[in-house]
Amino acid sequence: MTERMFRRLFTPATLRGKKLRNRIVFGAHTANMAEDGLPTERHVGYYAERAIGGAGMVVVEPMPVHQAAVLTRGNFRPSDDSVVPHFRKVTEAIKDNGAVAIQQLYHVGQHADADNSYHAGWSPSGLPSYHDSDGSHRMTEADIEETIDGFVQAARRCREAGFDGVEVWAAYHSMLDQFWTPWSNRRDDRWGGSLENRTRMSREVMTRIRKVCGEDFIVGLAINDEPDVGVALQREALAEIADRHDRDHLMDYVTCGTGSYFSFEKIIPPFVYPEKLGADLSAIIKSAVRHALVTAESHIRTPENAESVLSEGRADLVSIVRGQIADPHLANKAAAGHAEDIRGCLSCNQMCWGRRSRDYWISCVINPSAGREWEWGGDRFTPAERPKRVLVVGGGPAGLEAARVAAERGHRVVLAEASDRLGGQFRLAGMQPRRAQITDLVDWYQRQLAQLQVDVRYGQYMEADDVSREGADHVIVATGSLPPDGAFQRVLPQLDTIPGGGEVHSAEAVMAREVRPGKRVIVLDDGGNWKGCGTVWRLAEDGHELTLVTPDALVGKELQRMAADAPLRRALVRLGVRFVTESAVTHWDGRTATIASLLDGTERQAEADTLVFAGTNLAADSLSADLDARKIAFTAIGDCTAARQAAFAFYDGRKAALAL
Repeated sequence: MTERMFRRLFTPATLRGKKLRNRIVFGAHTANMAEDGLPTERHVGYYAERAIGGAGMVVVEPMPVHQAAVLTRGNFRPSDDSVVPHFRKVTEAIKDNGAVAIQQLYHVGQHADADNSYHAGWSPSGLPSYHDSDGSHRMTEADIEETIDGFVQAARRCREAGFDGVEVWAAYHSMLDQFWTPWSNRRDDRWGGSLENRTRMSREVMTRIRKVCGEDFIVGLAINDEPDVGVALQREALAEIADRHDRDHLMDYVTCGTGSYFSFEKIIPPFVYPEKLGADLSAIIKSAVRHALVTAESHIRTPENAESVLSEGRADLVSIVRGQIADPHLANKAAAGHAEDIRGCLSCNQMCWGRRSRDYWISCVINPSAGREWEWGGDRFTPAERPKRVLVVGGGPAGLEAARVAAERGHRVVLAEASDRLGGQFRLAGMQPRRAQITDLVDWYQRQLAQLQVDVRYGQYMEADDVSREGADHVIVATGSLPPDGAFQRVLPQLDTIPGGGEVHSAEAVMAREVRPGKRVIVLDDGGNWKGCGTVWRLAEDGHELTLVTPDALVGKELQRMAADAPLRRALVRLGVRFVTESAVTHWDGRTATIASLLDGTERQAEADTLVFAGTNLAADSLSADLDARKIAFTAIGDCTAARQAAFAFYDGRKAALAL
């Protein structure tokens, strides 16, 4: 079955004499896990888990090659040999588990972050940063030589630490890309002007790395696709640059991603974008080079995605990053013919890019072991010494994960769900546009629970007496949360709900189709996240006239950390949604809403047929209170302890099951 489905994906490849057992790459991304600039056991566990899971090549997060390149507080120390022995633990963990180990080397150039580096950004022509409002320093000849040597010495350290090679980062309008791009390289010396001059720095970097690190050392190059930004290098220009490097055998492979500092959301594209984005550029580069292998990267989530890219001849390798964060054993499951057992990435960016954007180490909404492998043992579970009878009450994210992991560890599990289906309110999110990956995940849980022989009981509302009669050794309460009555707005704390007497419907009731909204709908979004914004999107697609009111300065404020807010707003504008920002609803009588500006207090009247509220839920903790009153032992997890985002429900579920 595997040979038929994934024949190309599981054909080995070779780079500089190093055999890749398959074409699956766990590509470079900033995990942001360093402490005091050094890799730790968190790194070792994180990368080892993907090697154990079957990835053919693992590219460790980028090493800044100079102090001017430091971008996050979790970056590694640049220009410091003290990192070498610490990296040896990382490379040994990767290579001992069968994968080729590469490290990416990077310099962001003009897009530096002085908050972390305390160093001016360096760039070809001193143009402003797109990371913040700072400017950059126009590099002198000495600065250029210093930076080239920074790349070379970083590669030397990688060699000494046991890496099989390095990936030189020239993507996303980084420093090397800035030298390539006429818009950002306005020099009139030997580093600017002609293509020969503009590529001189990258060619010098790669030539000197080869000289210092030897003929058996892999050297890769990372580039990006940015067709919608006029000043960025277009595909034909990138093909010419790739050919220029390939003719001199400077690179062994080239990785093709998407997005840049010009349009940041496409670097790690959320679900609003189509899949297999990087394959368009990789196909062009593959036709331009004769020696280097070509890796397609960007929104290639699944083995099926990867096989189609390879079978169409659009790439030689595929980088699946978030897919292997969500399920580190993706490669092994696909190879064994069990692709249906892969826990599919949601492309939500909530805990990977979302945490990184806040300068934390990354994790995953649906795989809370990501980043905790050293502590929790990865996505593999130790059998319980004494299996117990476990009752889980509630089949939302917390209950599903608790039941699954408890059963994986050998416990006998009953899952009682009050409704006729699993998923809780998380399933409603899967009904929003382009979010079917959530319903796919719920279906995955149903399959896993069936395989693990979990006794799932639908339509079973549990009270304290029912729990007591069950006689379980351990009770886990995961009863979730409920939308509040009315509409409490944080900016109007003196009001429990909106005055006027008009009926207010929750976003949950609308998505569950318990309410049939009228033609004209106002959605009051007090959260600034997908609950409100996704509901607006759904209603607008269904033909309703939408006004979105938010107390925030922009629609989708909480989605900024996931790089999803801008594409969301563009989608809503195309559907005719009207935005009213920095405002609150101060009166609603069922026909007319009074909308007040939070800036100057001015009011406007808006006629509508329906008012929908999206805000923070209230914990459904009545069962917990009854069990507590009757001294029946239990563990409460997820939203029934406090309404939060789904990531924390999955985390609570896994943690509770690991503790049994």
